[in-house]
Amino acid sequence: MTQTLTLRRPDDWHLHLRDGAMLQGVLPESARHFARAIIMPNLVPPVVTGDQARAYRDRILAALPEGMAFEPLMTLYLTEGTDADDVAAAHASGLVKAVKLYPAGATTNSHGGVRNIDAVMPVLERMAEIGLPLCVHGEVTDPQVDIFDREAVFIDSVLDPLRSRLPGLRVVMEHITTEEGVAYAKAGGETLGATITTHHLIINRNHILVGGIKPHYYCLPVAKREKHRLALRAAATGGEGRFFLGTDSAPHVDALKEHACGCAGCFTATNTMQLLAHVFEEEGALDRLQHFASLNGPRFYGLAPNEATITLAKGGPAQWPAKIFTEAGPVTVFDPGFAVHWHVEA
Repeated sequence: MTQTLTLRRPDDWHLHLRDGAMLQGVLPESARHFARAIIMPNLVPPVVTGDQARAYRDRILAALPEGMAFEPLMTLYLTEGTDADDVAAAHASGLVKAVKLYPAGATTNSHGGVRNIDAVMPVLERMAEIGLPLCVHGEVTDPQVDIFDREAVFIDSVLDPLRSRLPGLRVVMEHITTEEGVAYAKAGGETLGATITTHHLIINRNHILVGGIKPHYYCLPVAKREKHRLALRAAATGGEGRFFLGTDSAPHVDALKEHACGCAGCFTATNTMQLLAHVFEEEGALDRLQHFASLNGPRFYGLAPNEATITLAKGGPAQWPAKIFTEAGPVTVFDPGFAVHWHVEA
């Protein structure tokens, strides 16, 4: 017996599209199911100014295949030289929906990020005034801090002091991975939201390391212990409006993933909706999938939910390509390691 679920077309509140040949290759994988996405600005060079964001948006739209509808929601990469007036103008024009804080060295192409939070306070103060959200990669980069503790330390040493200093600043804790992240988001009030990725609902650190290193499960923030995965599942499926989908789908060609110093990132754009249906069904929460994927994010960002819908159907084993072949090289699609029986019909 086929089971179906129709929901408003979802949005992705944390997406990497890259540029050039990679952009052209992976954009259809997101546009197939998602209406909008917050586009990460960590290109080389990064998207720092309003003019650069406008040019990047134009490249994305030019790469969109005919017949597909997709709206890129642009962000700016926060640096210690960012111009607050430029940020405000880009926001006022409707172009920029958020600014991204990368602690310098925290993840892919973050070397130009923030080293001293005091240096960007004028920009953050202006953002608080105009209601522009700050998206945060929430990890410290102190080499003395264990990689599995970076998120919890960031909350205590950077995020909580910042929010105490600027209580009006709207903040998105991106790709939370810990019990501590879930607890802080729940207690954070109306100005705090949190995204959760597809892959962090499925894998823990054993998946990366047991039986040999699995480079296509390596991501930053790195997957944590099983108790943290279960806390994320409870948060995502619990129905609270502060948690919403941000896939952090991050394409890298196989040659850079399967490498002595492999890149961090899981590519989940292709199969996220099927995987989420599987997870939410396991948790007895299919009726809450629409809130997580389609309603909570727009509400936090002050946007209307999408009017169009998609339908998921449960039937035989789902199939998707093992790789997406781009002119930049092949990109491996995230493999959950178990059979999935949900399909996106329309």
